[in-house]
Amino acid sequence: MVTAIIGRKLGMTQIFLPDGTAVPATVIKAGPCVVVQSKTAGKDGYEAVQLGLVDATPAPANKATVGHFKKAGVPATRIRREVGVAKGDDAPKPGDQILVDMFKAGERVDVIANGRGKGFQGVMKRHGFAGGAATHGSMFHRAPGSIGASSYPSRVIKGMRMGGRMGGKRITTLNLKVVSIDTEQNLLVLRGAVPGAPDGVVLVRRAAAKKKDPQPQVEKAKKGKK
Repeated sequence: MVTAIIGRKLGMTQIFLPDGTAVPATVIKAGPCVVVQSKTAGKDGYEAVQLGLVDATPAPANKATVGHFKKAGVPATRIRREVGVAKGDDAPKPGDQILVDMFKAGERVDVIANGRGKGFQGVMKRHGFAGGAATHGSMFHRAPGSIGASSYPSRVIKGMRMGGRMGGKRITTLNLKVVSIDTEQNLLVLRGAVPGAPDGVVLVRRAAAKKKDPQPQVEKAKKGKK
């Protein structure tokens, strides 16, 4: 069985636990996906499958795309991702469907997506610099300060924190708990936030390093005291 599924982030909401606690949650439309290509260790050197997200937007129809999907016998999909196969399980064949019911409530998952792009930002927002004094004519408010010595080495050292493009990078959020699943509408509700903007493409996989739920602490009775 595959270890992940492609989906779209619909947005955030809040849910109430049985004890009445309100917690933030993210709703993801996970799938349906189809297996476009299956890779084997004998032919490709590793085992994986290429999944395609069945979406309303059709894929560009060029000859390479048409032939790729015709070979698998599935409709063309615009969004495709390669995911791994669980050890010891049989890999699905081209044309098989991958649905949200591969997950269960209470399970831990990782979510991979591109974060929001924030454009060009200064050092205070991008790196958390404190900045200079805001008053008394300091004329040094949001500037980065010195970026290196002039006499030696007479250059800016690589890795110097400066203003630049912020966000828009691949982010992986680990160990999110599955709150509920709606198999009819292919909805997956996760506790907490996931990267990216609404309607962004996300990859939901089984947690690589599962985190145990916190256990209630029970105070031990002190010996010798009544």
